[in-house]
Amino acid sequence: MKPNMWITRTALAVALAMLWFSPAVVRAQDDDPPGRVARMNYVEGAVSFQPGGEGDWLTAVPNRPLTSGDNVWTDRGSRAELHVGSTALHLGPESSLTFLDLNDRALQLRLAQGSLVVRVRHLDDEDTFEVDTPNLAFTILRTGEYRIDVNPAGDTTVITDWQGQGEVTGGGYSFRVLAGQRARFTGTDDLRHDLESIAAYDAFENWAVERDRREDRLASASYISEEMTGYDDLDDYGQWNYVADYGNVWVPRGLPQGWAPYRYGHWVWVAPWGWTWVEDEPWGFAPFHYGRWANGPTGWFWVPGPVVVRPVYAPALVAFVGGVGFELAGGPAVAWFPLAPGEVFVPSYRVSRTYVEQVNITNTRVNVTQVTNVYNTFINNSNTRIAYRNQRLASAVTAVSREAFVNARPVAKSLVRVDERQLAEAPATHLPPAQPTRASVMGAGGQAKARPPAEVERRQVVASRAPATPRPVFGEQSPGERPNPRSEAPAQPMPEARNVPRPPDTNRDAAPEQPPPDRTRGTDRNPAPRPPDVNRGEQPAAPAADRTRGPDRNPAPRPPDTREEPNQQGWSHPLAKPAPPVKERSPQQSQQEEQKVREWQQHQAPPAHDNPPPRGGDRPQGSEPPHNQQ
Repeated sequence: MKPNMWITRTALAVALAMLWFSPAVVRAQDDDPPGRVARMNYVEGAVSFQPGGEGDWLTAVPNRPLTSGDNVWTDRGSRAELHVGSTALHLGPESSLTFLDLNDRALQLRLAQGSLVVRVRHLDDEDTFEVDTPNLAFTILRTGEYRIDVNPAGDTTVITDWQGQGEVTGGGYSFRVLAGQRARFTGTDDLRHDLESIAAYDAFENWAVERDRREDRLASASYISEEMTGYDDLDDYGQWNYVADYGNVWVPRGLPQGWAPYRYGHWVWVAPWGWTWVEDEPWGFAPFHYGRWANGPTGWFWVPGPVVVRPVYAPALVAFVGGVGFELAGGPAVAWFPLAPGEVFVPSYRVSRTYVEQVNITNTRVNVTQVTNVYNTFINNSNTRIAYRNQRLASAVTAVSREAFVNARPVAKSLVRVDERQLAEAPATHLPPAQPTRASVMGAGGQAKARPPAEVERRQVVASRAPATPRPVFGEQSPGERPNPRSEAPAQPMPEARNVPRPPDTNRDAAPEQPPPDRTRGTDRNPAPRPPDVNRGEQPAAPAADRTRGPDRNPAPRPPDTREEPNQQGWSHPLAKPAPPVKERSPQQSQQEEQKVREWQQHQAPPAHDNPPPRGGDRPQGSEPPHNQQ
């Protein structure tokens, strides 16, 4: 090849790669579901969970995805750890946490009572991270580690900033919280605050930092993105190997005989995605919502796909067999099998074609032409049969009765016999032949004995941004149509992303209506009002708007409605109220603020060998926090 031709082709490849990962290309539609979720990965003691929109509390089930509207309660003497990608949330005893909003660019939490230690390892310029308490909204501006405490009465919030920077909004004023500060805010309408030095770690903080240190040592971060929720448990339960044609793969240890992907767990209905798989194994999150599974001479192994900064979450990377009317062992049945590497996942929930591309190219090595062909086959109801590798492997196909499927029963205990000839003749489909019930929404958790006090459950918090629209009680929305991908004309095939180097973390979301605040100079203290967004995947009450949830004949009682009248910010929410507009400080208030900062600086002790080092991702290698302070 001539040198000038080689240069031309190389430049073209680079240009196409930049085009593929540019925000204009990867940005999905407004009403696409989020590309990330939360996961409860560690439970100690009595921890309860409440699905968004429902009134009942359940015992927490590890590996169930959590999203906007979901609630978590840790009872007395209990703890929990949750992850959203690389962000770790540590909950202390008697703590009430709600995901007010969780999407590709926003994480908004409601801490109505209790203690929360947050470690933020990645924060882009367009990302928003906000923790709302009964008397203030705390916006995290930089990566680092923070602790937020809310007293039982809900009139005092204490923020400890080990490393990072944040801004408090409440009572008509804003306050900057700097690394090394412990700020105590009291009152509600009249928000008063004091600055303190950070004391030695207590038992809860020691536990949180030990969990964070464990994550710093993970080998899996060398093979997959740290923003893949659930990656943090792979080291303890398997090993990484290199397999020809697949690259680096993860092989689980200690699998029982007859194990197959998507067999040891249960199905639940989680809006806005719909049917979602919940695996039993403690490591069973990332390998069932990202990547693909393959079977070799030594058994099953997981192929994570190309490394991208933030892969798109999927509820279950499977294909179903048969469709409506499919029967096994004399009754209605649901059968499925895991997708193999390079096979295209077509969602059963309503999405844009851009989303279909992104959920595939970030989870397996596949080009856009392949995605287009498979997508069009399903959308156009073509008679073309797609040959799936794992469908031809009888040991890979799992089947249960339709009743067991919709009632979230353990699949491994509900298996029905699979007829190989019948499976070979049945077509594959992306639509599971079952409509959800309320049991599908509630899942496998039993009724919880522990739940937050009624006043804490109803307590509103202060928010500087509008949360996601609350989910309605299941069954109170119009049944609508069966969840289905949006039929759109296929776009022109785009360049294959298979060998593109790891890209920068670009924005996949729709462009914001207002430019994001410059976080190098602080957040926008008086953001433009944002009306409730019904396109985030929650189910609005308007007829025909719901395309992801089915009917239910026994809905749960609606939670108490503490909704306020519309306000000047233009939004209302049963669990949050807008922070009052920030006003200018008087000269006297400015002088008082300056005096508090000076006094805090004067009381800062020089570093000592027995003092805790700064927490966070920038801790020098080899430095470790002490374990003897209580």
